[in-house]
Amino acid sequence: MQYIYYFANTSLVLRLLTYLSKQAPICLDSATVIYLIDRWVVRIKLKNCLRPPQNQDFLAFLNENGTPFSLTSRLADALESLDSGSSIAEVMKRYHLVVISHGGVKPADLTEFRSTFVKGLGYCPPSLV
Repeated sequence: MQYIYYFANTSLVLRLLTYLSKQAPICLDSATVIYLIDRWVVRIKLKNCLRPPQNQDFLAFLNENGTPFSLTSRLADALESLDSGSSIAEVMKRYHLVVISHGGVKPADLTEFRSTFVKGLGYCPPSLV
């Protein structure tokens, strides 16, 4: 089972990653975070389906913070490539995407990317707040 959502800014993605790290009943297979300049796309892939009450709670949390996202063919291919074992660097080069993390929940990768990007730009765009 997977959930694919987009988020308006870094703070919302960090909120999701923190939520995931604290949820014992969610058996996470992988979390993939991709930055698309004006938004963040996050795919949460679970090992098992959630029971209906857990699924409703999780969907409520996702819908409060993000918006369901329909994958483009390029993003679908990139995610498939990551799942088949390609490295993040290979996927970024092949599909011209900024993949922040893939695998476990890694909030530190996100905050490091944000600070490096903002330092390079000299200002903080709304999507990196």
